[in-house]
Amino acid sequence: MTALRVLAAAAFCLAVTPAFAASELVARWMQYDAAGAAQARLVVDGDACPALTVDGKSVATTQRAAPGAGFPYRICTASLPADGRSIAALGQDLAAPTTTPARIIVLGDTGCRVQRQTIQACSDPAAWPFARVAERAAALHPDLVIHVGDYLYRETPCPAEDARCAGSPSGDNWASWSADFFAPGNSLLTAAPWVIVRGNHEDCTRAGRGWTRLLAVAPYDPAVPCAASEAPYAVHLAGLNFVVMDDATAPDLDTTPDLVALYRTQFAAVAPLATAPTWLLMHRPIRGIVRVKGLVGGGNETMLAAKPDLPASVELLISGHIHAFEAINYGEASPPQLVVGNGGDKLDTAPDDLTGIEVGGVTVTHGVSLPGFGFLLLTRSGSGWQGEAYDVEGKLRRTCAIAARQIVCDHD
Repeated sequence: MTALRVLAAAAFCLAVTPAFAASELVARWMQYDAAGAAQARLVVDGDACPALTVDGKSVATTQRAAPGAGFPYRICTASLPADGRSIAALGQDLAAPTTTPARIIVLGDTGCRVQRQTIQACSDPAAWPFARVAERAAALHPDLVIHVGDYLYRETPCPAEDARCAGSPSGDNWASWSADFFAPGNSLLTAAPWVIVRGNHEDCTRAGRGWTRLLAVAPYDPAVPCAASEAPYAVHLAGLNFVVMDDATAPDLDTTPDLVALYRTQFAAVAPLATAPTWLLMHRPIRGIVRVKGLVGGGNETMLAAKPDLPASVELLISGHIHAFEAINYGEASPPQLVVGNGGDKLDTAPDDLTGIEVGGVTVTHGVSLPGFGFLLLTRSGSGWQGEAYDVEGKLRRTCAIAARQIVCDHD
């Protein structure tokens, strides 16, 4: 074979052999892991995990999960020091972590509901505004994002000839995860590191496989594609302690002895993690309030039966699940509660004034709710925090002072 033919054959092999194809970045974000460390995560179309560039130096990533059924892309990851200032993957920036976050976005329940006959218009930004919520929140330049759970709502195929969801993917697969979360949330995913909370839509009967592969804090084990319950963990940042508790499988209305025992164990595990002023993050609120068919009530019966005895170091509860904004004080009976479940899914309602409502055996000493889609910005203010509730257009709706286990909100 002549030299010219050898070169031509080599060029042909390079062109057709997938092993030589460059990796392409499909999605990227930064989140905190079970050890409280910042971790880069990459969704990669390619045969290898690419290196990161951190402050001009190359840092290897390792494979978290190989492509699998319904999930055609490789998941790569690397834990990073808290003092990195410039982080990029394949030329695309990732948000650098900070040890002293002063601006925190909170949002949740963000997906578009396609569930049998309950249909949102996923292509209508007025009916499903998560992309706009993410863009407005990112424009406020947060240092940290807290998502309080429920990322994927496209559970069943779109009914034939229903224009509201025509062309929508469905089920626990990458196409649905991308359509419901990663694509519309990209502006916020790349704006700041995230603390990720599991919602009931991510339990093992729903989107648990995707949750475990993509977002769960524990290392991925293909032999255990979904864990029914995940242990609480803590993220310590500048004197503030975030403890994340998985209450995805705690039914609101029905109780079983095994689940009550599980959540009694979960609450017991929170106490040793709450070693400093703590915000307890969990999807389902212990004593949230909602109006259903004209009746007002609330309280998660499973967790109430588990008798949550939270240490005094827990100063604030942050949840979603109820698709509204709520700020609730319970007096000495419990830390105050923020509910921020109005990020995109079909909205719930609650009375504007929650004061005096009894929930879970406790009377609300003062509480408010807001209708409509939106998100919350928390900023440091002296020894406490200021909460600003925004609507989908980025308009400020309500300001609340948060300090000394109390939330005090202004009026409209």
